[in-house]
Amino acid sequence: MESLGRHILVEFTGCDPDVMDDVQVIEEQMVEAAEHSGATIINSTFHHFSPLGVSGVIVIQESHLAIHTWPEYKYAAVDLFTCGDTVEPWVAFEHLKKAFKARNYSALEMRRGTIRLLDSALKLKDARLDTEEKVTPRFKRNIWFTDRDNYQALSLRYTGNVLFDERSAYNRIRVIETYAYGKALTSGNRLICTEKDEYHYHEMIAHPVMMACQNIERVLILGGGDGGSAREVLKHGGVKHVDLVEIDEKVVEASKNYLPFLSKAYDDERLNLIIGDALEFVENNGDVAYDLIIIDGPHSSGKPSKLYTPAFFDRCRQLLSSEGAIVVQGESPKFNEKAFKQIDQNLKQVFGVEHKFNMLFNVPTFPSGIWSFQVVMQSGKDPRDVDQAAVKLFVSQKRTRYYNYATHMAAFAMPEYVKKMLN
Repeated sequence: MESLGRHILVEFTGCDPDVMDDVQVIEEQMVEAAEHSGATIINSTFHHFSPLGVSGVIVIQESHLAIHTWPEYKYAAVDLFTCGDTVEPWVAFEHLKKAFKARNYSALEMRRGTIRLLDSALKLKDARLDTEEKVTPRFKRNIWFTDRDNYQALSLRYTGNVLFDERSAYNRIRVIETYAYGKALTSGNRLICTEKDEYHYHEMIAHPVMMACQNIERVLILGGGDGGSAREVLKHGGVKHVDLVEIDEKVVEASKNYLPFLSKAYDDERLNLIIGDALEFVENNGDVAYDLIIIDGPHSSGKPSKLYTPAFFDRCRQLLSSEGAIVVQGESPKFNEKAFKQIDQNLKQVFGVEHKFNMLFNVPTFPSGIWSFQVVMQSGKDPRDVDQAAVKLFVSQKRTRYYNYATHMAAFAMPEYVKKMLN
């Protein structure tokens, strides 16, 4: 051995941009590269940046493998540093070149710590080697899933265990295990829900309006393929039928297989699952009248989808019973202000200001932590007009974890900045 370490500095160009922006894939490939080279892994730490790019390091007993990517340039800078004779860094290089689908590369190898130029402290060296032989390193993974736009983000550290990972015609659907919030369902780079706080969202999308109406029998849920909204709706005994329209069957599959706390609604005979486009379903549904329509679409970092246009809301209006209500996933006034305001304006345009109400509540793992549902009451009834005793009895019987009379009333209290935002 002529030197203490070998250091290879690599630039990969012409890489697959999707790989360059996927923290899970990059971490997995870096781990495999380290293993193939003969390294002993101590831990891995990887993070996705907003809006693009991944940075991370694999700490090995023999030193480290590090990377930073620029997906917009199809570029990755990689640092492979190994000590001793047992690890071959060029094996790691070859693995990463293939994994990243790099068209070109440049690589420079340097010998670090030329032995003949160093003073030897033999006793210290022997003591260090004796210690190293007794150490049994543990491989700890440290990866971050980030839900973000160009200006802000929320990150959750997860274990590296991916329970479900499949691409549909619409997105990449995954179920990952997070340290702080349990299992999490994701769609692309968006967080759908987590095991620990999903009930904040799903209880509030259903119970405030249903407790205010009290006569809901037929329900239409557009989106919500994880099953959480349906689970809460079906807690109301008066409900006789629920149509749930989900465009992405992979969301349903992931939830059924790995998220039983959400998907148990699919075992209820009152639930009718329809895999299809919500736009087409609403347009072609004929004259069926629903007492409640829930638009449980995914949140976005930009403008609202076609599920939130005046034309779509008008078609929903035609499907409502005379006493019916609509609850819309209304985005966040802090995270998606433009979309939040646009949904409000479109609903007022179709239903009138006097029928429109707003709800705010907290979901810790949604960007900014504050989220909204936007509500239409076809009858004009104020959804704050509820029987307190009935709410208390429902909470006790159904063992809700977020919803109660106080959170019901508080959700409709708008801060001054929201009032001004919505005029």
